[in-house]
Amino acid sequence: MHWLVYFCFLLAYILVTFFGISPVLMADGSFEEQMITLAVVIAIYIFLAWLLLLYRKKRAK
Repeated sequence: MHWLVYFCFLLAYILVTFFGISPVLMADGSFEEQMITLAVVIAIYIFLAWLLLLYRKKRAK
């Protein structure tokens, strides 16, 4: 069952990378807009990593 959770996290990371980093690299907006998007993407990565660490910590008990 835990492999399904890991697969969901992997899928979430892939989706955030595809839909988050692509607009940062290929956006035709201003530099400020790109940096705001990058900050949001980094925050999502941090949140996903935090959730994964919580899951692994809970599973280890």
